[in-house]
Amino acid sequence: MGKSLDEAEFVVLGVPFDKTSTYRAGSKFAPAAIREASLNIETYSFRSKFDLEDAQICDIGDLHVVDSVDETMRRLSAVEGEILKASKIPVAIGGEHTISFGTIRSFPRDTGIVCFDAHADMRDEYLGEKLMHATFLRRIIEKVGADKVVHVGLRSLCREELTFIEKNHVRHFSMRDLRRHDVEEDARLIRRAVSNFGKLYVTVDMDVFDPGFAPGVGNPEPDGLWPDLFFTILTALCDEKLAGLDLVELSPNHDNGVTAVLAAKILFEAICAAESARMKRSGK
Repeated sequence: MGKSLDEAEFVVLGVPFDKTSTYRAGSKFAPAAIREASLNIETYSFRSKFDLEDAQICDIGDLHVVDSVDETMRRLSAVEGEILKASKIPVAIGGEHTISFGTIRSFPRDTGIVCFDAHADMRDEYLGEKLMHATFLRRIIEKVGADKVVHVGLRSLCREELTFIEKNHVRHFSMRDLRRHDVEEDARLIRRAVSNFGKLYVTVDMDVFDPGFAPGVGNPEPDGLWPDLFFTILTALCDEKLAGLDLVELSPNHDNGVTAVLAAKILFEAICAAESARMKRSGK
C-alpha cells in the first residue's frame, strides 16, 4: 500500500459531500473515519487468501467539493475520468449516494453496475430536486439503461419506484429474495446476473446492512443484510472484471465507530478479491 500514483493499480478518492442528505446528515465525515479505521484493522483476507499489503494502492486525498451538486459531480467525473485514462481502478469513498452518479458517468457505457442498497433511489424527483440521494439511481438508469443495473438488498421503496422497476424490468434481489436461498446460492445467482457485463462497477450504500451491524448510516432500514452474506456476494463479484468501486452513506457521528470499521473491511475485501482473481488469471 502507499504507492505512488504511477505505481498504483487502485486509486482512492474521498468525496466528503452530503449536501442533499435528508435524515441523518454527516456522511461528509466518512472519508476521514474510514481512513482512520483502516489503520487499525489487519490486512489479510481469509476469503481471498490475499494480503492487502501486496496490493498497489494510492490515496490521492479528498475531492474539493462545493455546495452545488452539479459542479461537484462535474469535478468528480473529471477526476474519475483521469484515473480511468491512466488505466487505474478508482475507489471513491463518500459521502452521500449521489456521488455514484458523478463517478459512473465517467465510465464507458457498457460498464455494468451492481448497487447494494436498502432503498431503490429511483424517484423522478424528491423535495423538488432531480439529482440527489433519493433519485441518483434513476438518473443512472436513464443514462446507461436498466439492463446495465443489478440492485441487491432492496427492502424500502415507494409506489412510484415500484412502478418504475416493473416498467423498466430493473433486475433486483430484494431481502425477501435473498432469504429464500443459502448464502452460496445467493452469490451464484447474483454473479450469474452480471455474467454478461464486460466490466463491473460496484457501489455499496452502508444502509444495505441491517442496522444491528451498521447503525451509523444516514437512512437506517431494518431487516437488512448481514456481513457473511454480503462478503460472500461481494467477493464473488470482485474479480478481474472490477473497473471501479464506491462506498457511501456512512454517517460516523451516529455510532461508536463500528460502521466505519465495517466500511474499511469492505474496501479491503473488495480489493483483495479483485487482486487475487487477477493474479490467478495471470498465473502468478
